[in-house]
Amino acid sequence: MKLDFSKPLYVLAPLAGYTDLPFRSVVKKFGADLTVSEMVSSNALVYENKKSLKMLEKSPLEDPYFVQIAGSDAEVVKKAVEIINSLDGVDGIDLNCGCPVPKVVKQGAGSALLKDLDRFKRIISTIKEYSKKRYTSVKVRLGFSENNIVAIAKAAEEAGADFITIHGRTRSGGFKAPVNYDAIAEAKAAVSIPVIANGDITDYEKAQWVLAHTKCDGVMIGRGAVGNPWIFLQLKRGSADIDAATKKAIILEHFEQMVRFYGAYGAVLFRKHLHTYSKGYPGATEFRKRVNEIEDVEQMRKAIEEFF
Repeated sequence: MKLDFSKPLYVLAPLAGYTDLPFRSVVKKFGADLTVSEMVSSNALVYENKKSLKMLEKSPLEDPYFVQIAGSDAEVVKKAVEIINSLDGVDGIDLNCGCPVPKVVKQGAGSALLKDLDRFKRIISTIKEYSKKRYTSVKVRLGFSENNIVAIAKAAEEAGADFITIHGRTRSGGFKAPVNYDAIAEAKAAVSIPVIANGDITDYEKAQWVLAHTKCDGVMIGRGAVGNPWIFLQLKRGSADIDAATKKAIILEHFEQMVRFYGAYGAVLFRKHLHTYSKGYPGATEFRKRVNEIEDVEQMRKAIEEFF
């Protein structure tokens, strides 16, 4: 039993451009129960897009590990599933039915599937039928333009999903509308499969509140973990307390993983993470200016060690 739903499950959400292998391996090492790849288009996988295959690489620490796909054509999704079947170390396939990005929606994928529950069910049951992996999960929003989450959750359950993650906004709500945790709680009460709550879970206290309020089986944290990956350690320890030395160790670990994965260029890519890590620290503005000019791995490491 890879996923234990008898206690809250702490999941890192896929976030394009952020939850790459180095970031996932850090949160995994410090407490996340499950990590999920960045979203990959099933079309790109089927046409053997090298970049897409690279995105599916995982760290040895990532166990269990899911691959998230988007797609609206059952035949293409079936082929994508067959490609994922050939990859070792993948425990589940997650179908993205929440992405609000216009180019994904235009193809009928992502949150567009919430407008057509017959197609939504067909895609889920296609994954369920052809996948050789242990789990089939679905990530959804409350609906496309209005809240229809109870019907969506029931449709996912009927189609064979093992569990669902609900982002508490509609597609029209983007990332700005208030998250409707009451709607997540209603969906949780309406189905018998596990439900994971997602949306604006920014710190330890909020995660605890969401679990209590929605009665969900876990929380999925995305943007709340950027610049704050120790949220998983706090949840695992059951305490919001975290000291500066632990934070520094996690930041350095993230840096080393970036360099290991991307080579020397990892130091440059790490700048955006340092911008968020340094928030709230005295001298953060100067520090950001300084790291924006550093390209050398050794210099960057030294700057991190001195600042934090």
